[in-house]
Amino acid sequence: MYKIIGGDQKEYGPVSAEQLRQWIAAGRANAQTKVQAEGSGEWKPLADIPEFAEELKGHAPPVPTAAPSAPPKTSGMAIASLVLGICGLISCGITSLVGLILGIVALGKINKSRGQQSGQGLAIAGIVVSGVCLLMLPIGAGMLLPALAQAKSKAQTINCVNNLKQLGLAMRIYANDNKDHFPSATNWCDAIINNAGSDKIFKCPNGDPSKRCHYALNAKLSDLEEGKFSPDTVMIFECDGGWNVSGGPELALMKPRHGRMSVVAFADGSVQQVNESRFKQLRWEP
Repeated sequence: MYKIIGGDQKEYGPVSAEQLRQWIAAGRANAQTKVQAEGSGEWKPLADIPEFAEELKGHAPPVPTAAPSAPPKTSGMAIASLVLGICGLISCGITSLVGLILGIVALGKINKSRGQQSGQGLAIAGIVVSGVCLLMLPIGAGMLLPALAQAKSKAQTINCVNNLKQLGLAMRIYANDNKDHFPSATNWCDAIINNAGSDKIFKCPNGDPSKRCHYALNAKLSDLEEGKFSPDTVMIFECDGGWNVSGGPELALMKPRHGRMSVVAFADGSVQQVNESRFKQLRWEP
């Protein structure tokens, strides 16, 4: 059995070697993670324990699960995008092309920063304003509209994927703190919200803004012990919306939010985009 110090500097465990291997695979532990073996008072880097050498190969350092202590920094690129877009109103769209590019790049970086950067609204505003200015140019009108829509759709899909990755991680943290058991399907949102860090990750950018959550838990995993079922079992998936919603493939979206794709998180921590025909063929039974 082992104890570890997570990226949030909290102590977790004791956990079995098998559980620790699952954390390595999920990205929650890496070679620098401090580990204390049962019966030992010494903390060592995980890389110093030969038992886990094979699992550590090729694994990147884990993403911190705790919210940053300092407030997120507003993206300067997002601000520049909006300023250049507005300037396009008086420059006949000359600066708007740069503003559009900066806005798209900034939006992608913000979505990938896991809360380290803010300014998503500024980036979207910069994209929109720059796009409108460019539409005033006859030649650019027909070319930029599809690119703008595709960029926005891709950014929203990336946001949704990141949401499910963080929700899956919050589920595993909850299990670690509750004798390796997942929460009950009747109150899973309430159970993991403290581990999630923010209630924003419960919402898909394309979901109904009046709904508090746009995801559902596979009801078959209710109160089950982590690691006692197939890792390719569906864990969390997109639904119409609600809070503490759980069920199975019957909750599938009639019209997927991301083109023809739905975003699904699996028990092993992976997240995939699946089409309508594959959705119901996924593994729902543990």
